[in-house]
Amino acid sequence: MIETAQKAPDFTAARRHMIESQLRTSGINDAYVLERMAAVPREDFVPANARAAAYVDRTLALGGGAFLAPPLAYGQILSQARPRQDERALIVGPATGYLAALLGPLVSELREATPDAVLSGDVDGVFDVVLVDGAVEEVPASLIATLAPDGRLLTGLLRKGVTKLALGRHSGADISLITLNETQLPRLPAFDKPQGWTF
Repeated sequence: MIETAQKAPDFTAARRHMIESQLRTSGINDAYVLERMAAVPREDFVPANARAAAYVDRTLALGGGAFLAPPLAYGQILSQARPRQDERALIVGPATGYLAALLGPLVSELREATPDAVLSGDVDGVFDVVLVDGAVEEVPASLIATLAPDGRLLTGLLRKGVTKLALGRHSGADISLITLNETQLPRLPAFDKPQGWTF
């Protein structure tokens, strides 16, 4: 019997390929985005049995309701967020650590919160940039409350089965959302619209 050693994935090459074939071809060319995506090893944020699939263009389930969205989704978020070194940022989502690793060096302060923490009002302070790592059916008041007066919010917005990236800014006590390109951010059930009565 002849045994052959299985070749370990070349993750450095996979990151380069991700940038060229997934990000650049989709119009993500911001230098700071490409630099962060090249620097952070996605394979370190998935279970060992999923490392070989870390750079494929699909969502990876991590268990317990957590997920890692496709690379392009994070490239789109960072590109539209335009983070600055003097800003405070909040990430709302399953807390995988990947988006935080991408964003952290680009802002002065970074916090993470789960959707449940936001809904229960357990997030103190307001933030210049709020990134939702997932898609919502609606933006609840408790999420709007985390946004500084001149801040901006980026989230996946789910409408009629289609998810688009949306940029939100304050409009009085509410938020005004501009929908952008389609994205593959998975739905966050905690931010579903309440079901109305049916007769």
